[in-house]
Amino acid sequence: MIGIGESGLSELSPLARGLIDRATLIVGGQRHLAMLDSSQPKMAWESSIESSITSILKYRGTPVCILASGDPLCYGIGVTLLRYILIEEMTIIPALSTFSLACAKLGWSLTAVETLSLCGRSPDFLSAILAPNSQLLILSAGADTPQIVADLLTQRGYGDSQITVLEHLGGERERVIPGIARSWSKSDVAALNIIAVECQIDPTTTPLNRLPGLPDSAYHHDGQLTKREVRAITLAALAPMPGELLWDVGAGCGSIGIEWLRSHPRCQAISIEQHSHRLQFIADNMAALGTPQLQLVQGKAPTALANLPTPDAIFIGGGVTAPDLLVTCWTALRSGGRLVANAVTVESELQLLQWHQQAGGELTRIAIQRTQNIGGFLGWKPLIPVTQLVVLKTPAGRE
Repeated sequence: MIGIGESGLSELSPLARGLIDRATLIVGGQRHLAMLDSSQPKMAWESSIESSITSILKYRGTPVCILASGDPLCYGIGVTLLRYILIEEMTIIPALSTFSLACAKLGWSLTAVETLSLCGRSPDFLSAILAPNSQLLILSAGADTPQIVADLLTQRGYGDSQITVLEHLGGERERVIPGIARSWSKSDVAALNIIAVECQIDPTTTPLNRLPGLPDSAYHHDGQLTKREVRAITLAALAPMPGELLWDVGAGCGSIGIEWLRSHPRCQAISIEQHSHRLQFIADNMAALGTPQLQLVQGKAPTALANLPTPDAIFIGGGVTAPDLLVTCWTALRSGGRLVANAVTVESELQLLQWHQQAGGELTRIAIQRTQNIGGFLGWKPLIPVTQLVVLKTPAGRE
């Protein structure tokens, strides 16, 4: 697998050029294949990457060369291919990544910037990494991506952010286009570009950090919302780790699953909710808070849990009294996983007490009070207390 920069084959090392010359099949995009001699055997990527990979695997045991842009392992095809082909069967010769070239042009430290690709991905991912004074590098999906990014920045309260579009980095056609998000109107942008953003938040916008416990006002909901303080305690008990999968059972407006995903870009989550109008709340919150990867399942637990991938953690925020729900969740949970359930009614508390007696764990009562005006004074208004069960599923079945 050979990474190619903007200047094409001329910048390749003798080793890379020799591998191309000896290949029985060369795979790449139309732009890459057009650089080659017409007599060389070529295959362009199909719209279905999986179909192309199936064709490539038929050549196993023969020298196949795959051409990619920049660094194949930086949001590139190399990441996908390594799911099918062992690294022992592959030689990877990267070129400079677009991120490295952009940082060199701007004088930015690559270790200090947030990087994101919008190639084949929802622009809503951008919302999760917005923060005052942050530097962002965003790989574009095409010529219209800068306008999409500018519009989203403005909608999210970052309209004063400096945008710099860098085209064809490292080549003769290199061009730098500066602008401001709220007034961005450039239409003559090349399809091959990267967007650099220096985030400036509007004075009236409240920034949202990535720690658990976002303000309740950050969510659209109908009252079925795990309140901010309880949400922070619940996420701490769920203890998200990179790459882990959460089931959010009885998701309401989706706040637990969303904040699980915001904790790390590799986290995964599935929200299970039976009410269609709440699913719409979840979809709205996913977009606004930068977690379009959240999977939605409409249905009533435990029936809706059938055939879902094995979770590393489960949160039950509603419906804990449903027959067999706790048993179903416990059975599905992987060994070493965490089960967290919240209850606000006597009946649901009884279910948690019985499960605690069976599976162990820790029961906690969470009581929150907030101030409210009483005449000309302040008084304390208690929220409904929440009983929380946290259980670690050990190999022996007890905490």
